[in-house]
Amino acid sequence: MRKNNLISVVVIIGLIFAASIWYGRNNGLLPVAAGDEAVLYDGLFNTILGIAFGFFLVVEGVLIYSIIKFRRRKGDDTDGPSVHENLSLEIVWTAIPTVIVMWVAIYSFDVYTAMQGNQDLSGMAHGGMHQTVAKADRGGMPMSKATLASSNSDGVLMAGTLPAGSDDVLAINVSAMQFAWIFNYTDEIATAELHVPVGKKIRLNMNAVDVLHAFWVPQLRIKQDVIPGRETYLEFTPRVVGEYPVVCAELCGSYHGGMRTTMVIDTPEDYSKWLKEQQEIASNDPDAIVATRPASVTQMSEQEYLAGKVAQAGGDMHMMHMSH
Repeated sequence: MRKNNLISVVVIIGLIFAASIWYGRNNGLLPVAAGDEAVLYDGLFNTILGIAFGFFLVVEGVLIYSIIKFRRRKGDDTDGPSVHENLSLEIVWTAIPTVIVMWVAIYSFDVYTAMQGNQDLSGMAHGGMHQTVAKADRGGMPMSKATLASSNSDGVLMAGTLPAGSDDVLAINVSAMQFAWIFNYTDEIATAELHVPVGKKIRLNMNAVDVLHAFWVPQLRIKQDVIPGRETYLEFTPRVVGEYPVVCAELCGSYHGGMRTTMVIDTPEDYSKWLKEQQEIASNDPDAIVATRPASVTQMSEQEYLAGKVAQAGGDMHMMHMSH
């Protein structure tokens, strides 16, 4: 290879390498990383994306170069040269992907184990630990109100029943039901909105009282199935103060799309203030349910609640009735 060609190849490889690193770090495809686990995930995602982008540039660059360089010239009807077998090239294009895939596999497993931390695998959805979950009895409550309310008589597992754990971990019980999330803290505090203090390790002990659900917070990069008859859990450490959506990621019924709430990552001071307010509410009226959505919604009939969800989705209630 001539010196000028060698320099050109080195420069092109350097530019591709720089572009891959830049795109991996500045792709902007993921929402804010609100927890320690999200930072680990983003590092893996951005690394793989950078590698993929580099290969994309190489493949597309060779393709465009070949189309221009080896295009058929006007008046040239001869056959091209017969080229076959290039052992060195075959070894290179087999070895490079093999090394990259093995490295990504090791890196992925390292991130996976780091995100799991000290969690017992039996607490994950594929674990073998089974527990009895009390059956919910809403007593004919309209579905719109069931989204906002719960009580101890509904079979919600209170945080006070949790086994003693480390003082460094805040344990919160999560009950999933059609179509609501209920978060249970100590002192019989139950709320439809999840509040956690920034910088504190959180453990969510989750049970479903009816069908399969899935707890998902995109900004934390974590998702966990919530299964009737089996306790599953998540552990994470929030790092960025703000409000983030909690979404059910498992089709759980007619109102699945409306099974959403908010996770609020508070400063330690704001969290203590919020917790004190909830304790006062619970002590004044132990049977009160702390609803975090507008009071007008709690007065809606099931039909009105559904109409609102259909309107948000751009649908038509009349057509929906006809489809049934």
